[in-house]
Amino acid sequence: MPERENPAGAMDDVDAVTRAVLTASRLLVAVSARSLAEVEDRVTLPQFRMLVVLSTRGATKLVTLADLLQVAPSTAMRMVDRLIAAGLADRQTNPGNRRETLLQLTEEGRRTVADVTVRRRTEIAAIVERLSPIQRLALVEALGAFNTAGGEPPAPALDGSEPHPLGWVVDGMMAHDT
Repeated sequence: MPERENPAGAMDDVDAVTRAVLTASRLLVAVSARSLAEVEDRVTLPQFRMLVVLSTRGATKLVTLADLLQVAPSTAMRMVDRLIAAGLADRQTNPGNRRETLLQLTEEGRRTVADVTVRRRTEIAAIVERLSPIQRLALVEALGAFNTAGGEPPAPALDGSEPHPLGWVVDGMMAHDT
């Protein structure tokens, strides 16, 4: 894709996009904080992020978990200890290598992730409903590219299916193929 040149004195595209994403991140952090309100006495936002990683990856080694969260293993261990104390995670010996310990969610941890995610999804859906269908498509495409660039796996679909989220066909192809 050819790079577009900006007229003299025009704002750089990277800065405009960065500002838009920063603004959106403020909104999403507010939505996240509200969705965590019912469990905030047990789980902080970073701890919830750990729960989500464990939810999407399943049983995981501490070093891998720390790497995925981009924190030091000692920080990850303290977070895990707090989640274990809250009954949201536990440790088990790796059956493939008895010297390794795997971390995983408890049933209460899975339920917590599901409950918070439902609250978050509901609030985000209310915001998305205010957008036009064309704006929704543009948002799906832009956020999909952003998430891919950041290495974040997609959130599961509400019904477990994985076709294009809007089910749209554009110029005879599914929208994600354009």
